Amino acid sequence: MADHKHGSMDTSVQEKTFDGFISWSVRVAIASIAVLVFLAIFNS
Repeated sequence: MADHKHGSMDTSVQEKTFDGFISWSVRVAIASIAVLVFLAIFNS
């Protein structure tokens, strides 16, 4: 079995994926809030 050195793994791909996920989640949340506000204002 290969020796594992703690902290030596390249995590740049995981960090980029996580940043993309957070960015996408924030955009979806903002869009959802905007739709709810639109419905609250213009619902007759």
